[in-house]
Amino acid sequence: MSPPAATYDIPVATNGNGLNVNKDLSVKTAGRGQAKTLAEMENQWESFTFAPIRESQVSRAMTRRYFADLDTYAESDIVIIGAGSCGLSTAYMLGKARPDLKIAIIEAGVAPGGGAWLGGQLFSAMVMRKPADTFLNDVGVPYDDEGDFVVVKHAALFTATLLAKVLAFPNVKLFNATAVEDLITRPAPTQQDPKAVRIAGVVTNWTLVAMHHDDQSCMDPNTINAPLVISTTGHDGPFGAFSVKRLVSMQQLPALGGMRGLDMRSAEDAIVKRTREIVPGLIVGGMELSEVDGANRMGPTFGAMALSGVKAAEVALAVIEERMARGGE
Repeated sequence: MSPPAATYDIPVATNGNGLNVNKDLSVKTAGRGQAKTLAEMENQWESFTFAPIRESQVSRAMTRRYFADLDTYAESDIVIIGAGSCGLSTAYMLGKARPDLKIAIIEAGVAPGGGAWLGGQLFSAMVMRKPADTFLNDVGVPYDDEGDFVVVKHAALFTATLLAKVLAFPNVKLFNATAVEDLITRPAPTQQDPKAVRIAGVVTNWTLVAMHHDDQSCMDPNTINAPLVISTTGHDGPFGAFSVKRLVSMQQLPALGGMRGLDMRSAEDAIVKRTREIVPGLIVGGMELSEVDGANRMGPTFGAMALSGVKAAEVALAVIEERMARGGE
């Protein structure tokens, strides 16, 4: 009979005083003659076997890293809400420019990318109006040049490439399947508004928990402190326009303008130009801005999402520099 899991002892190295000096509790297989390349595995499937491990090692390998990340990013320099095309573009620019900053991305969906896995109406090609091709060049996404616009053969190529670049940054952590339920605030009164606040982080929960607050009870959230939050949650929807709607309910904005009808020519310019810090500590980019400003929707073109992310990163770095000049409050 196998011993109970709780009493299973993993061999550890000790020093002369009997103290554990082995920080890695995984079982080492030392290769055991396993193939080192795919070519060495060819036509050897009858003798094939995976390295021997226990199920608990799989659990520990995941949970140790995840809880270490939770601990590390509980105090972040920047939190990005939403890992769609704008949020990922923002993270890419920030991760590249400032490897010293701890950047947490909070994404409500299991799959990051938002609506950027497909083009319009479930078609695969992604259209970007120039000069958004400059961002594609920087990230390394190929495209067909059609004059005033370019076409990426599949939106998933853009999203997968950008996501891979972002996740490769050692200072960026993506927490997906995680929802932002509220904003952390601090009093920041002014002569014009004695009830003004600044944003000081986010309140988080598992997305599946957040979706069941109406039929379950006592499911309190978690938090991440950050002096700067960048919200890119998209236009109104189940989790869309979350931050700006919360600003209205906190009486930090009088009302939302509401997204207007589709006008591609005006909409993309407006989103990029109006990407900004809405209240102290909260920058808003992408289609969430359309709900604040009453901007038009843009339809199946993604250039404004990428360039709004570029500008959001630029604004964020300017805000950080300004705060440092004032003493880092």
